[in-house]
Amino acid sequence: MAIAPGTTLIDHISPSPSSRSQALLKDGALVIGTSLLMALAARVSIHLPFTPIPLTLQTLVVMLAGATLGSRRGALAMLLYLAEGAAGLPVFASGGGFLYLLVSPSAGYLWSYPIAAFVVGYLCERGLDRSFLTSVLAMLPGTAIIYALGVSWLAVVAHMSFTHALVAGMLPFIPGDLIKIIIAAILMPTAWLIVGRVKPETRTRD
Repeated sequence: MAIAPGTTLIDHISPSPSSRSQALLKDGALVIGTSLLMALAARVSIHLPFTPIPLTLQTLVVMLAGATLGSRRGALAMLLYLAEGAAGLPVFASGGGFLYLLVSPSAGYLWSYPIAAFVVGYLCERGLDRSFLTSVLAMLPGTAIIYALGVSWLAVVAHMSFTHALVAGMLPFIPGDLIKIIIAAILMPTAWLIVGRVKPETRTRD
């Protein structure tokens, strides 16, 4: 089912489809394109010596995907990304394959991406992406979901205590993730401001 336009940034930027088939084609292209962007973000990875979890740009893409595409398309893009990896394509930070989604220390983080994108998209569909402060409030739950699932699964797979998993899977990444939240919280209102100037009928909320 095509997703009704008018609630997300991408729907205000791109022309409204004139038919159901065009709407489906647009949604499909956005979902596929975002899944490929996630694969590229995974390639930008730094492996730290004190944790099995690599530092990547993926969490930034998750937040921007949800905010820009909306809850359903954002979540679908993340699910497609996971399906690509499960099929064996080397789209994850350290390869691919179905077992990667089960036994990798990063598996919990990967599974959290569709949920995080949905939640961020849901909040942004209600206008929280129109100012810096409310954008931060929209991004924080997504980051919390990624940490919650990622750290919990890391503790199980790596046979760590939850405290040890927090130290290895969350604390080293907080500074970088705060920077990503700030970047996303700047980009979204700025994009809406530009769209509002180009298309004056688009109203932004403070």
